Amino acid sequence: MKFIKRLGFYSGGFIIGLLLLFFFLGGKKTSCDYGPNSRTLKNIRIKERVFSESTLQYLEQQQLDTSAVSRLLENGNVLFSESNTDLDSCKVYVIEGSVSEKNLKISVENCNKKATVLNAETYID
Repeated sequence: MKFIKRLGFYSGGFIIGLLLLFFFLGGKKTSCDYGPNSRTLKNIRIKERVFSESTLQYLEQQQLDTSAVSRLLENGNVLFSESNTDLDSCKVYVIEGSVSEKNLKISVENCNKKATVLNAETYID
């Protein structure tokens, strides 16, 4: 079989595969959260979120609301070097990012059924 003919068969199968892939995954909200940062943030986002009293007071002082934490959980970065992931029951993650032109860093205790935002602080980049 000549190379051109093999290339034609390969291209035809590849195009059919792409069309099937787009057809089955086109309307669904699929995501490719394979990295540790993305998996951790997604895991925290899907759980019930609870805020400590000190976090709510700090956010109010900074003229932010709890939606700022939600935006941070969408676009933030997990600092694994500052996080405590050795715990058995609830791991504590430190997440930082920019929200409303402020650099915000939060600590989140990630348990099985809920995620508790322990504290929040702004930092200088």
